[in-house]
Amino acid sequence: MELAHSLLLNEEAYNQLGEVQRAEFIFDWLRYLEKLLLATSRSDVREKQKTLVEQLLSLLNSSPGPPTRKLLAKNLGILYSIGDTFSVYETIDKCNDLIRSKDDSPSYLPTKLAAVVCLGSLYKKLGRILVNTFTDTVGNILKAMKSAESQGRYEIMLSLQNILNGLGAAAIPCHRDVYKAAKSCLTDRSMAVRCAAAKCLLELQKEAIFMWSTDLDSVATLCFKSFEGSNYDVRISVSKLLGTVLAKAIISKHPGAAASRQSMRRVSLEEVLELLGTGFLRGSSGFLRASGDMLKGTSSVSRDVRVGVTQAYVVFVSTLGGTWLEKNFAAFLSHILSLVSQSHPKATQTQTDAVCGRRCVSFILRATIGGLLGEKAQIAAAKDICQAIWKLKKVMDAVMSDSNVETRLGSTDVTASQHMLVCALQELGNLTYSLGTTAAPLLQDSSSGILDSVISVIVHPSISVRLAAAWCLHCIAVALPSYLTPLLDRCLERLTVLKSSPEAVTGFSFAVAALLGAVKHCPLGIPHGKGKIIMTLAEDLLCSAAQNSRLSAQRTQAGWLLIAALMTLGPAVVSHHLARVLLLWKCVFPVSPKDLETEKSRGDSFTWQVTLEGRAGALCAVKSFVSHCGDLLTGEVIQRLLPPLPCAVDLLTQLSSVLKAYGSPLKTPSLVYRQRLYELLILLPPETYEGNLCAILKELAADLTASDIQVAASAFLLPPLCHRDDLVILSPLLQETDHRFIEEQLLLGNGIACGSLEYDPYAIYEKDVLGDSVPKPLPPVLSVISSAVKLFGVVCAHVGEAQRLLILEQLLDSIKHTKGARQQVVQLHVVSSLSSFLKYLAGSKGNLGPEEMRRLAVALVMGALESPNPLLRCAAAEAWARLAQVVDDGAFTAALAQVSFDKLKSARDVVTRTGYSLALGSLHRYLGGISSSQHLNSCVGILYTLSQDSTSPDVQTWALHSLSLIIDSAGPLYHMHVEPTLSLIIMLLLNVPPTHAEVQQSLGRCLNALITTLGPELQGNTTSISTLRTSCLLGCAVMQDNPDCLVQAQAISCLQQLHMFAPRHVNLSSLVSCLCVNLCSPYLLLRRAVLACLRQLVQREAAEVSEHAVMLAKDSREELTLDANIREVGLEGALLTLLDKETDQKLCNDIKETLNHMLTSMAVDKLSFWLKLCKDVLAASADFTTVTCVDTMQEEEGDKGDDASVLTTRNDDKSYPFTNPRWATRVFAAECVCRIINQCENAHSAHFDIALAQEMKKRDSRNDFLVLHLADLIRMAFMAATDHSDQLRLSGLETLLVVIRRFAAIPEPEFPGHVILEQYQANVGAALRPAFASETPPDVTAKACQVCSAWIASGVVSDLNDLRRVHQLLVSSLTKIQAGKEALSHLYNESASTMEILAVLKAWAEVYIIAVERHKSHRQPLKTTTCSEESVRNGSYSSDGLLDLVHTDLGTLSRLWLAALQDFALLTLPSEFASQLPVEGGAFYTAETSENAKLHYYNSWALILHATALWLTSTGFVVADPDEGVSHLSRPVTPTSMCQGSSSGATVKSPEDVCTDRFHLILGISVEFLCSLRSDATMESITACLHALQALLDVPWPRSKIGSDQDLGIELLNVLHRVILTRESPSIQLASLEVVRQIICAAQEHVKEKRRSAEVDDGAAEKETLPEFGEGKDTGGLVPGKSLVFATLELCVCILVRQLPELNPKLTGSPGVKATKPQVLSEDGSRLVSAALVILSELPAVCSPEGSISILPTILYLTIGVLRETAVKLPGGQLSSTVAASLQALKGILSSPMARAEKSHTAWTDLLRSALTTVLDCWDPVDGTHQELDEISLLTAITVFILSTSPEVTTIPCLQKRCIEKFKATLEIKDPVVQIKTYQLLLSIFQYPNPAVSYPYIYSLVSSIVEKLQEIDQRKPEDTTELQVFQEGIKVLEALVAIAEEQHRSQLVACLLPILISFLLDDNTLGSATSIMKSLHDFALQHLMQIGPQYSSVFKNVMASSPALKARLEAAIKGNQESVKVKITTSKHTKNPGKNASIQLKTNFL
Repeated sequence: MELAHSLLLNEEAYNQLGEVQRAEFIFDWLRYLEKLLLATSRSDVREKQKTLVEQLLSLLNSSPGPPTRKLLAKNLGILYSIGDTFSVYETIDKCNDLIRSKDDSPSYLPTKLAAVVCLGSLYKKLGRILVNTFTDTVGNILKAMKSAESQGRYEIMLSLQNILNGLGAAAIPCHRDVYKAAKSCLTDRSMAVRCAAAKCLLELQKEAIFMWSTDLDSVATLCFKSFEGSNYDVRISVSKLLGTVLAKAIISKHPGAAASRQSMRRVSLEEVLELLGTGFLRGSSGFLRASGDMLKGTSSVSRDVRVGVTQAYVVFVSTLGGTWLEKNFAAFLSHILSLVSQSHPKATQTQTDAVCGRRCVSFILRATIGGLLGEKAQIAAAKDICQAIWKLKKVMDAVMSDSNVETRLGSTDVTASQHMLVCALQELGNLTYSLGTTAAPLLQDSSSGILDSVISVIVHPSISVRLAAAWCLHCIAVALPSYLTPLLDRCLERLTVLKSSPEAVTGFSFAVAALLGAVKHCPLGIPHGKGKIIMTLAEDLLCSAAQNSRLSAQRTQAGWLLIAALMTLGPAVVSHHLARVLLLWKCVFPVSPKDLETEKSRGDSFTWQVTLEGRAGALCAVKSFVSHCGDLLTGEVIQRLLPPLPCAVDLLTQLSSVLKAYGSPLKTPSLVYRQRLYELLILLPPETYEGNLCAILKELAADLTASDIQVAASAFLLPPLCHRDDLVILSPLLQETDHRFIEEQLLLGNGIACGSLEYDPYAIYEKDVLGDSVPKPLPPVLSVISSAVKLFGVVCAHVGEAQRLLILEQLLDSIKHTKGARQQVVQLHVVSSLSSFLKYLAGSKGNLGPEEMRRLAVALVMGALESPNPLLRCAAAEAWARLAQVVDDGAFTAALAQVSFDKLKSARDVVTRTGYSLALGSLHRYLGGISSSQHLNSCVGILYTLSQDSTSPDVQTWALHSLSLIIDSAGPLYHMHVEPTLSLIIMLLLNVPPTHAEVQQSLGRCLNALITTLGPELQGNTTSISTLRTSCLLGCAVMQDNPDCLVQAQAISCLQQLHMFAPRHVNLSSLVSCLCVNLCSPYLLLRRAVLACLRQLVQREAAEVSEHAVMLAKDSREELTLDANIREVGLEGALLTLLDKETDQKLCNDIKETLNHMLTSMAVDKLSFWLKLCKDVLAASADFTTVTCVDTMQEEEGDKGDDASVLTTRNDDKSYPFTNPRWATRVFAAECVCRIINQCENAHSAHFDIALAQEMKKRDSRNDFLVLHLADLIRMAFMAATDHSDQLRLSGLETLLVVIRRFAAIPEPEFPGHVILEQYQANVGAALRPAFASETPPDVTAKACQVCSAWIASGVVSDLNDLRRVHQLLVSSLTKIQAGKEALSHLYNESASTMEILAVLKAWAEVYIIAVERHKSHRQPLKTTTCSEESVRNGSYSSDGLLDLVHTDLGTLSRLWLAALQDFALLTLPSEFASQLPVEGGAFYTAETSENAKLHYYNSWALILHATALWLTSTGFVVADPDEGVSHLSRPVTPTSMCQGSSSGATVKSPEDVCTDRFHLILGISVEFLCSLRSDATMESITACLHALQALLDVPWPRSKIGSDQDLGIELLNVLHRVILTRESPSIQLASLEVVRQIICAAQEHVKEKRRSAEVDDGAAEKETLPEFGEGKDTGGLVPGKSLVFATLELCVCILVRQLPELNPKLTGSPGVKATKPQVLSEDGSRLVSAALVILSELPAVCSPEGSISILPTILYLTIGVLRETAVKLPGGQLSSTVAASLQALKGILSSPMARAEKSHTAWTDLLRSALTTVLDCWDPVDGTHQELDEISLLTAITVFILSTSPEVTTIPCLQKRCIEKFKATLEIKDPVVQIKTYQLLLSIFQYPNPAVSYPYIYSLVSSIVEKLQEIDQRKPEDTTELQVFQEGIKVLEALVAIAEEQHRSQLVACLLPILISFLLDDNTLGSATSIMKSLHDFALQHLMQIGPQYSSVFKNVMASSPALKARLEAAIKGNQESVKVKITTSKHTKNPGKNASIQLKTNFL
């Protein structure tokens, strides 16, 4: 193929190829040439132009296929437009000659067609240049058309379109001729030609004025004709033509000259609408000949014309645009509604016609109002619709008030308005539904009175109107949940009052049912009590039905309808009424068959009607119960459901005799009864009606083969029974389109009605399958069949085999015995039932039965495979596959395949060949694929042949589809066939005429299957693979160029597959351009394909896709419809616009996902762009909501208002890229803002650091950071939070919350001590205030509370006066909830008020927790003084101030918090304690709504728990006021005290009991939560829970409770151990350890207390017999599970081993010391280890002396282990935090009183010696390797041992000797830091009071110290550390002098003085000395001045003996006389000026 890539055709290569490859080669060359020509310079093109033209023209004769000729023509056009044009006339002549040729052979046809296409392309490209030749050309083409076949006519029309396009106004001379030709083609028998003619006329009308002026009527009539017998594509094309022409007629400005010449007048809107109306009502019969059809008896317009005209209406309005529609809406609405008015009785004479007409009208209204108008305009439209309803209502009232009853009921006016009303009401409902809560202003506007108008027509005489009004209320309630309860109340009230009016009873019961159906769409629900009211009313209606015969039918229906609708509320409500429902159910059927007989003999026609109505209703109610309340279907309930069933079935079997007796009035009721029973039986498990299976089966068989069914409704029966993949080969109507709503009626065929609500009122409460539109149940005649078919499958699978055989034989016979159309109907029903049966069997893994059964089944299916109905063949093929699956026997499958082979080989008719080829393809669908290659070869062979049968496109389509199924089921086995199949596909793609799009769609499916089979192999580089890949890409290219949208969709999904397997080989830019062009295609399936592909592309390469789209938009010249949009707002903006307009749910989800992927990968890099997009979407509609909110705010806040007004004053002259986006799009934009913030969190830190961001922005202006857009973020959150739409408010508040949390801590560089969010306080306040208004829904208020608490807690605002604004909002909500669950709104379910109350309490809890924390941190004295602004900002007034703010409400809050916690505790009890729960519920929930309430408690309990614990701590568990004992938990209304069981609650609890209760409440909740942590438990809850426990144990009283109850402590420890094991988070583990520490402290206090009281209580016994307190008693044994200490040890070991695995002897293999390199732990790790060590060191104090002996080895092992493992050398001689902790712990352990207690003394001494040995061993290299342990750490440890233990531990010679050696060795280390530390440690040892300890060290080490100091004297110190070494050494010597006995002192001073004096400097050297030497000089001098007076005699002696020293000293003193004075005074204050920070550590340990 590479050879094809050259400017000229490589003829040499071309001639060597075979036929098929040549076509490929040419196509590839032409594709390449098109790109090349555009990129080549003019001169190069001109050079080779002649040859190129020749080559291209020679190709004309090589019979090019459709794609090739299109490309060829395109290239010719490009070539001439770039190169010279002088030879173009020859080319045109040549083409004309080819067209004139008389050769009519099929082989010459492609050449002729190619010539036609070339002409079109040349004129399109060159236009006016060719103006002088065009009349001949057009004449020639039109002449050729007379003899052309369909392909020719098709191409000629398209070619003429191109010629007109190129020539523009210059083509006027030929306009009439072209018009004439196109007219005839517009009614051509080939649909493709009609489409092409419509395109041609669409082009023509641009210049041909006559089309939309003088000939307007004839154009319209022509289009109506064209709609007759049309298909979907024709309707789309022709409606586009008609709509555009009519729109043009209205808006066109006629040029003056033309006006005078043709005396034309302007066409008015009325005339145009009248024209369209004529088409809608009379069809194509025109104006005068309207009577012709009437005489023939085809009274009604054919449906396809009506549907076509409907689409034309939509195009007409869309072309004129939204603003036009706004202006002319009233006129438009009245016209549209008049289409179904009584003034055109023919349009609605039968119910079927009326239903279809209404659908069309609804569609027009939905598509125009819903699609073109923004929200404001939609509200205006709704008011207009409402006016229309009022008008119709007035007309009706006038008729109804007519006194003469006869004329009243007979009057046609009642029916006259009914259809108009239905359409108006449905549109009003849909409109409100789509507006959501933004429709609130509409309903609040009293002038329009929407609700009144809807409710007023609920009592309309027509049932359709009543249902439509009810549905409209349903929509209003779903859109505005706050109206649900008031509407329900109003309807129930009317129903009760107007019980005696039949219309009112049915109307209002419909309304109530519809409203109940709305509840499941409203998360906030309705009050629980409504269920009871409705149930009572329903019972009342049923009981009073018999009282008045005029009302009995209506009341019966209403009663059961209410009960059935009530069931949709779910188990929580229904469980309370179940007993009554079951009782009614039992009573509605006779008890025994005998009663049934008496019934039959007694009744009359009317009683039977009522009876059947009632029983059908009861069946429906039970069905509703079974489907909505599955949880309640226990064995017991099923037993109570069963008894009436046999009787119901009995009645079913006797219906026919009843019907005979009472005639036709019972026909519909009996059908409905049947259907209801069938529906219920389908839902129930078949075991429940086992006894009646045979009876039911007989009835079903009779129904399916009944003699009176005339309609074959295959279109609704079969699709569910066909495989979804197979439906695509049938009519495109079965596929989803945007016009599905109206196209459905064409699918069903003329005689059958579409679904509509009046056929089954019970559907009104069910959720409709297709989104938000009205439920559309089919007429009972059809739905009964559909239910029978389903039930047949179930029942037949459960009867015996003999029974099964009989029934199948009976069905087969019934097909044979009927004829003609009847036979088709019966066959349809029978095959559907069989299919349903096989599907059920396969699903339940059942068995088909004996051989005979198989034979019958095969016979039935084969009959269907040969049926003329394609849908039936499709269903039969699926049944064929199921049959193979059910029998599951290789031989049988092979036999089935053989049947297909034989039939296909012999049959010649299309029907058989299509049926069996599909059967062959689907045979292995459920068998896990094809495994036999022989079978595969046979299939492929046959299907190849069929797919090339060009005489029948149908056979090709089905065969190719079948081939694609076989490729799928063969999988890898198909590899051997890939190449031939691929070349077959390419050959067909290049040759199938464009008029057969369905064949090309099948080819696309085959290609897709092949690509999937090849899979990742497509990435390979071998020649064979790259050839295959090129062919695949070529196939995709051919399909992309196809005019048919569905073929293009196939191309896109093939490219998507290719991109998945071989991304490098797909040209992304061309793919993206193809996607962008089709983003707004009118074909839904193409748009879906585009988005599915985009979604996949952006997951890998979002940035590239986005760039390509923008590049394309900039370059594109014509094709892009979206270009302006992509140019401005990029692909992302275009997708957002599309999301706003799109209604298809699946598509919207794809768009959202695509945008999310793009955002994830690009938002950080294109930050401004994304934020601007979101802002534009949010701001585009903010104009009419927010301004109002700011004005009110400015008055309140005076100068504060200006911030917010900046946000909302918009200059409206600026055009926004988004016009009026819907609320759903705005919600999505707000969610995007949150996502962008989250994305930035994982990116550069500068996004949240304003100083850094500004600096980086300065450095490079392209840098962009989130923090620089803070104002925009706040503005967007503000706009969203103050919108009309509740969903948007929630999103806005969420965004605000995210902004506050992320940005609260960022300081403002310009004002130190302030944060950047501070300037936005006014906006935050303004955004929150509306959420606390009284009418705000609870979920919005709850969210706002969360934001309030986050804002207060964030600490952004430090000034209390500013904080008060937001605080005030919380205070107001607290006041509101204090009244408890009773006082909150009754609009929603009780659980909604629970949610609101808990949200408020949680918010307060968060604020209180923060206030307490801040207060604590300010009480602790600050270690380092902060800068003054800091301390002002966090000044104590702020911290205490916040606490003071909360303090005022604490009394109330604490009460409410405790009540909430008690509720939570009750709700979390296991279900077996349900009986003990309070009957009326808790403080904040009612018993009935407890399930829903649980969720809200789960969300808020943790913070409330923490706050309550803090509050109890702050009161120290003292019960303050004396009454509190009684009302400790009571609230003004609900006295729910803890002691639920106590009689009358009169017993007053003591304060001690109250405290105990509270303590156990908090502890219980915490333990319950922590010990069973669910995987979804949030970190926040766990942390809060642990903090609550910490707070609890902070005060003595609870500690004493825990200390005294050991089991409680152990339980808590075990729970904490689990938390530590299951949660990795360090913060949680640290919090847990803190609680452990507190538990141990509590235990210590308890032990101390017991010891103290025992000592005080001496009189009782002798001292010796005192019992041992503490764990381990007198044996020392610790029992696991019973021991607090053991549990603690387990927990600490767990922490330590997890951080330092080397501590685990099992891991290291020996308990000894192992040489491992010490390590530094992470900060979190260090904190955990330190915390664990603190706990370990506290343990001995909890034990008895014996107990302490048993745990000491473990504790020492762990402590020294940590020391060993983490003793790393750190710079500056610091100790790592873990070492510090272990030393601190050691000190704690060594100084424990147990070491000195008499019982444990000796054991402790031994153990401590061993521990010291271990420390010493750490030094010595193991295995000869030296470890890099830190000497300082180990020395410090030794020092701790020496100083903290009793002398006998360390004074035994061997240990002492080793210790001294260590010190000696360390002194030798050169590192000055080590020396400083060593001196410091020695100083502490030398000063130890016990000489036995200190003297040996002094003797051994002094001499070396003195040597060291003298050494320093020789080499002068150079830096501060050496200076410090010297100073520390001197201090040691001075200390020795102080300790020494008199006789030795003189020697020591004599050593010390020379060293000091040697550092003194004289005057001369002092000036030039370094700073170090100066400080040494000062230090020495100062110490000399101190020692002199202290030891004067020795001093004098030394001075006398050495005159040199004396002289030096005197000189120094003189020289520094002045400064010395100062020095001496200061030295009195600072005892040791050399002290530095590093000493502090030592003082910490020792």
